[in-house]
Amino acid sequence: MATIMTCGADAVKNGLDAKNKLAFIEGRVKKPEGDGDEETLEQVAWRQCQAMLRAWLRNVIDPKLHKCIAFSQPIAEVWEELRGRYSAGNAPRVHQLKNELKECKQRRDSVVEYYTKLKTIWDELANYSKVKNCTCEAAASIAKEQEEEKVHQFLMGLDSKLYSNIRSNMLMEDSIPDLNRVYALILREERHVLITKEKEERNEAAMAAKNCGTG
Repeated sequence: MATIMTCGADAVKNGLDAKNKLAFIEGRVKKPEGDGDEETLEQVAWRQCQAMLRAWLRNVIDPKLHKCIAFSQPIAEVWEELRGRYSAGNAPRVHQLKNELKECKQRRDSVVEYYTKLKTIWDELANYSKVKNCTCEAAASIAKEQEEEKVHQFLMGLDSKLYSNIRSNMLMEDSIPDLNRVYALILREERHVLITKEKEERNEAAMAAKNCGTG
């Protein structure tokens, strides 16, 4: 869906959820039954809501696809048709994201900036995951394995000159800490590195000033 929308599919669903309209595109709100030929107030409200959602959806998809939205078609059917027709286009984006993940390194970024870049990629990849809604017995094991993979990706991209020691210590533990714990420990190490660097710079400046005064 990301290839046909001006914003991501999750952003669309979040927007609808905020308006208390998500149930309509998911098909959970059915058209009210009538007693006769005339529309009931409930049917009028349902029809108006459908029209509003069709108009709103037109604003967030590629204009070339506006003809795909029939004015009389229930919004749930429109959503499923678009999702089914264009979901195959996700493969190139998933490939691109995985490549970005492989290339994502800290370099000159702060830990927060580096982690934010990683998390942005992780979150978008999660949108395409086929197991994110898994409720089987293996769900907990899958989630744990995915968490550990993120920990390894985060640690691998860190600046080796600054964090090689703490990274080695974490990897030698019997049980690798969870991602939040690892992130917190690296942030604390970053603060320690910055404080040490500032202290060294002050000492060097004081030494230079002293040498200049005695020269």
